[in-house]
Amino acid sequence: MKAKLTGMAIAAVLTLAPASSVLAEALAPYGTAKVDMHPMPVTPTVFDVNYEDPQKLNILYNFVKNTRRETRGDVVVVTHGPELRAFAKENYEKYQGIVDKMAELAQDGVQFKMCNNAMKAAGYRAEDMHGFITVVPAGFPELVYWQGKGYQYVNPLPLSVKDVRYLDQPQLKK
Repeated sequence: MKAKLTGMAIAAVLTLAPASSVLAEALAPYGTAKVDMHPMPVTPTVFDVNYEDPQKLNILYNFVKNTRRETRGDVVVVTHGPELRAFAKENYEKYQGIVDKMAELAQDGVQFKMCNNAMKAAGYRAEDMHGFITVVPAGFPELVYWQGKGYQYVNPLPLSVKDVRYLDQPQLKK
């Protein structure tokens, strides 16, 4: 087991050895990450989308684009949460940027499936939604359906990692 190095211990070690190698060892007692940029097999995916805030669909856009670039397979998005209001025609002006991004994905072959139960509970009907949406009986069974067809399940939590490094190391931001 490696011992924790205190500030005084690090200072003592630095006076006795070349600074760069000792400091590197003190800060990285477990070595350096390996890189394995292996090719991915073509893999179809189904995304489970249930976001409280429709703005999180902007992050979904990036998840789908990045996943599809690597897996190169067909993609289905199953929406069954409060985010579905962004797909209502009556809200297009408010969510235009998001809807346009989702429509772009649809034009690229991504299928959008919306839970009829959630849609009705929210007060909408199928004719209230944009034309790239397909209403299906229920969200969770739809996820099961696609998984049964060999699609790999993805549940992307809408948390961005952009610039998260600088929360702990603000001095590194250029």
